[in-house]
Amino acid sequence: MLTRLATRHATLADQPIYWQSCGPFHADSHLKMAQKPRSTRATAPRLGKALKRVFFDRSVHEVAPDLIGATFLVGGVGGIITEVEAYHHTEPAAHSFNGPTPRNQIMFGPPGFSYVYRSYGIHWCINFVCEAPGSASAVLIRALEPTHGLAAMRRRRGLEDERALCSGPGKLCEALGITIAHSELPLDRPPIALHARTETPDIVTGLRIGITKAVDLPWRYGLKGSKFLSKRFPR
Repeated sequence: MLTRLATRHATLADQPIYWQSCGPFHADSHLKMAQKPRSTRATAPRLGKALKRVFFDRSVHEVAPDLIGATFLVGGVGGIITEVEAYHHTEPAAHSFNGPTPRNQIMFGPPGFSYVYRSYGIHWCINFVCEAPGSASAVLIRALEPTHGLAAMRRRRGLEDERALCSGPGKLCEALGITIAHSELPLDRPPIALHARTETPDIVTGLRIGITKAVDLPWRYGLKGSKFLSKRFPR
């Protein structure tokens, strides 16, 4: 099993970022303090059963849609996954396409671990490693519906609008306090927790966002009708 090497985190954070994009992130997002909160839930929803690492030991194209509606928490803060993208080592938009590097080596290890990288040198993005060791496939978590720890998320993001807290990969990582220190961690042990969805959602698909290669693959999955997305899906 691969272990996280804290001593190389600084080096990894400085490496150039390419291909797999977290999408747009606006520097003025911290200026939205005056916005009114838009709360959609009186209480946090009931959590499903805890997901184990074996959940990720299958095709990334099965895992990605099955994550829609699941709950993702880091230190008790997080929400319902509403949008993801699948990346497979056989297509050039994946970080693993050209083989293992110090930065992406976790993708080549066992499934059920986190892969965190910095996009555009600005913000963090989190992926869940899937398939058998060596397959080097992963699911990028693009958006959440906030349900747990909203006060912490609002403080970290510097805004009140609930729909804007986790409406993008970089935004959700900031809201959940995710950094390079959360890379190469098991997805079924604290501080990370994943809970299965409690009902079967309607799922929509579309093209992935913010990439320049393999742009024609419909490997973006979302919760139909959700207001908590990074970008609307075409009708």
